[in-house]
Amino acid sequence: MKAPLELVLSLMAIGYLSGTWLGALTVCRLAGASDPRQTGSCNPGFSNVLRLHGRRLALATLAVDVVKGMPVLWLAMRLGLTPWELGLVGLGVLLGHSYPAWHRFRGGKGVASAFGVMLILTPWVALCCAVLWMLLAWHMRTAAIASLASAAMAPLASLWLAPEFTGVVIVFTLLVLGRHVLNIQRLGRGDEPPL
Repeated sequence: MKAPLELVLSLMAIGYLSGTWLGALTVCRLAGASDPRQTGSCNPGFSNVLRLHGRRLALATLAVDVVKGMPVLWLAMRLGLTPWELGLVGLGVLLGHSYPAWHRFRGGKGVASAFGVMLILTPWVALCCAVLWMLLAWHMRTAAIASLASAAMAPLASLWLAPEFTGVVIVFTLLVLGRHVLNIQRLGRGDEPPL
């Protein structure tokens, strides 16, 4: 049964607001480290923080970006929203992370946030993508390749493991791939920074 449109839009707005909490900024400020948007790849995400400030701050950044959208998604699930309605709430989280209004719409690439959203909506798909990301990142030493491959695999995995969410996962994938346009160009030139 479809939820009222006002409820879905309200939850999507809450998802957007939660998504605008950029873990990299909070973690780096608390640690007295430089703003990751000003150095390196200028991306406020796990990979850039790892390159700039090391594993401890990068893992803290990852944790924030993964969990920040979970409360609103749990609420949406408890309210019985349909897969597409849940997808809209999750999309709100990803849009908030990628285009945060309070940071002049300069956000992250959405990989960690997408993982967190999918961990709630399609946990087995999320875990498969995470394993692929880790294997590729370890072998290729390039976060962009691992992220692009994992995003591309997500719809295929969802066809098998969560078919009711396949359309939703495709939308998430397109957003993540779109946020990696500059990385794709750098990969083509051979100057994408390694992990």
